[in-house]
Amino acid sequence: MQDLISVLAEELDAPREHIENVVKLLDEGSTVPFIARYRKELHGAMDDTRLRTLETRLAYLRGLQERRETVLAAIEAQGKLTPELRAAIENAATLAAVEDLYRRTRATIAKEKGLEPLADLLFAQKRDCPDPEEAAADYVDAEKGVETVADALAGASDIVAERISDDASLRTALKSLIRRAGQIRSTAAKEADSVYRLYYDFSQSVSRMQGHQTLAVDRGEKEGYLKVSLSLDHDQAMQTVYRAVVVPGSRAMQFVKAAALDAYDRLLFPSLERETRSDLTAAACEGAIGQFALNLRPLLMQPPVKGKVTMGLDPGYRMGCKVAVVDGTGKVLDTAVVYPTQGERRREEAIRELQRLAEKHGVEHIAIGNGTASRETEQAAVELIRREGERGRKLSYMIVSEAGASVYSASKLGAEEFPQFDVNLRSAVSIARRMQDPLAELVKIEPKAIGVGQYQHDMPQKELEAALDAVVEDCVNAVGVDVNTASASLLRRVSGLTATTAKNIVAYREENGAFLSRAQLKKVPKLGPKAFEQCAGFLRVPESKNVLDNTAVHPESYAAAKALLKQTGHDEKDVREGKLIDLKDRLRAYGVERAAEEA
Repeated sequence: MQDLISVLAEELDAPREHIENVVKLLDEGSTVPFIARYRKELHGAMDDTRLRTLETRLAYLRGLQERRETVLAAIEAQGKLTPELRAAIENAATLAAVEDLYRRTRATIAKEKGLEPLADLLFAQKRDCPDPEEAAADYVDAEKGVETVADALAGASDIVAERISDDASLRTALKSLIRRAGQIRSTAAKEADSVYRLYYDFSQSVSRMQGHQTLAVDRGEKEGYLKVSLSLDHDQAMQTVYRAVVVPGSRAMQFVKAAALDAYDRLLFPSLERETRSDLTAAACEGAIGQFALNLRPLLMQPPVKGKVTMGLDPGYRMGCKVAVVDGTGKVLDTAVVYPTQGERRREEAIRELQRLAEKHGVEHIAIGNGTASRETEQAAVELIRREGERGRKLSYMIVSEAGASVYSASKLGAEEFPQFDVNLRSAVSIARRMQDPLAELVKIEPKAIGVGQYQHDMPQKELEAALDAVVEDCVNAVGVDVNTASASLLRRVSGLTATTAKNIVAYREENGAFLSRAQLKKVPKLGPKAFEQCAGFLRVPESKNVLDNTAVHPESYAAAKALLKQTGHDEKDVREGKLIDLKDRLRAYGVERAAEEA
């Protein structure tokens, strides 16, 4: 654990004690939003992005260590664990490197035949080194499977080749050469027109390979349209290898050169090709996942248009435009299907029906999905707004992203929420609610289905889901959640809550009425002290007599908050009415250190 802490501290450029504190909090079950907001003194005020990075790397490094131990145990059970192999596995920095070491090699077989001393002698290339054939004659042993001098030299060559392949400094030099001079090439694997035609004769230097290019050739190769390879000037690469391992003038020089050639062609280059492509893919995925997360945040944090009766329109051609009217809380008031794209007569009928629904329910806003037939539906809505304007009624509209609406409408959650509605009408409800409260509605949809990037299906799904879930969690906890109106879908994203405790909160609320304090949450089944500690600061209780229950102040800090209000001449009424703009100025006037001592 101490080595792991050191690695994390170095990677994040953070004090060791801060890393230890965060790891301890994570292991105790604390969530990143809780740690970021309420335990700043323990981690030096790291932001949630760095904390997420720490959490991700912690999981990877622990998985790496676990795999190291598994591989070491397996090799030791075979009786083939040498000190050198143990050191190599323990120092392997990636899972791929550990797996490479785990493979049983030709060199292992040669060692079992007793040829390692011969390999040592020839690879040392000392001045008194004998002729390879002469030295190999002493190792011919039919009982061990070494029938001839050629067999002995072949086995010794396998051992030397593996050693050359395992030379860390040589691998580093070759990886550097690949980054500078390597080329990623792709050609057509079959004669067929496809979306990959741009890559049927494609070449790009490794150093300039863009993330989207990497993901494209990876997918094309997986789907059988492309053959992808790494190319590197063979002579240039071999010069690098020879400089590292060959001693000029030795009688074993040609033997070592041949072993080096075999090492490069059979072991080094294939391994480095896999490693390079794996690195490119990992970097591309990391960049893409980061971009997904970046795109998702503003989508979730769009300003809500709450408290207004809203009409949601899910456009369509053949199946018509689905309509749902919801009240200010998102409750469905009415639904319909109209056909504004099927001729002038049906367009007029559609506008009249929309006008009837708007007047009947007092619609103020219209949310139009941005999918198929959106433009034609928008034109009908504009005509509706014009006619209503002539009658003195104000209506406004907004184009809303409908990405993921179909996923929600066909989901188990959508069916549970609206069992009486067709899936298409559920989409219209979702579109209306997205305008009213984007965050509350979008949390019902799997983040990767919201449409915030390309190649999401090519990403490591676990990492993609974790990154996007983290964004959703951070957004939900940054805004806070009204415990008396939030759905179970929204509540389960709150720090410390699970799908079960979220449902239990809703069930408790329905059975006992609105929560009147944060402390009342402790009565919810399965919501224990730890869960309460994690979630309390993010849940708002507007109905509570204690005004702090409707703020981001954590219950454990209520006494300090009340003392601060008193020191600065404020009271709970000021908190309720949002009159704390001058709090910092008053605190400075009172004296920060004095206030801290008195608290």
